[in-house]
Amino acid sequence: MTALAHEPCPTVDDGLSPAAETEVRDLDEVLWQAWKAMELPEGYRAEIVEEFIEVSPTGRRRHGVIINRLRRALEAHLADGDNVAYQDVTIIHRRKVWIPDLFIAPEDLDEIPDEEDLGVDASGVRAVFEVVSPGHEVRSRDRKRKRRAYARAGIPLYVLIDDFDGDGTVVILTAPDPDKAVYADEHRVPYGTDAVIPDGPAKGFVIGETIVKP
Repeated sequence: MTALAHEPCPTVDDGLSPAAETEVRDLDEVLWQAWKAMELPEGYRAEIVEEFIEVSPTGRRRHGVIINRLRRALEAHLADGDNVAYQDVTIIHRRKVWIPDLFIAPEDLDEIPDEEDLGVDASGVRAVFEVVSPGHEVRSRDRKRKRRAYARAGIPLYVLIDDFDGDGTVVILTAPDPDKAVYADEHRVPYGTDAVIPDGPAKGFVIGETIVKP
C-alpha cells in the first residue's frame, strides 16, 4: 500500500524551469522527512520510489524461497571477489530510498555511505535484483517505476525475476542512461532457459531452474 503519495512528476534532472525545479526539490524534501519519521510495525518496509512513499509487507513464501536460492548462489559465485550480496539494506540516491530484494556492492559498505548515514549510496551499488510480487501495483513498481529509478541512479545492472510475465521471465537490464532514466539493453529469458549475467562482479552468473523452479 502507499503511505504518502503524489502524482508522478519530473525530476530535477529533466531540464525544468527554476520554479518547477524548486517545487520538485520541495516535494523531495517533504517525502524524505516523512520517510525518516516513519515508525513501521515489524514485517513492513518503506521506500521512496519516484514521487511516492510505498509501504509494503515482507514477501510471501514463494518470494522468500526464490530470494534465498538467489542469495546463496550469488554468495558462492562472488566468493573470490571484493563484492558480496546484501539483503534488507537501504540504498539512497538524491532523497530516493529503495530496499531491493538483493543487491551487489563492495564487501565493506563503509566505503559507500550515504550523506546522512542511513544506508548506502547508490553510486557504489553494482547490481540490484527484484523478485516480482503479485498484485498490479507491486508489479508496476518493479517493472516500471523501479526500472526508471535504478536507471536514473546509474546502477549498472537490474535483474527482475518475474513469475507473472507469461510462464515466468528473467529480465536482465544493462547500460543505464541516467539522463533518460532508461536501460539501453534488455535481455528477456523465459523460465526453462538459463539467463546469464553479461558483465560486472556477477559476470557469468546463471539464473536457471535451480533458482526459479516451483
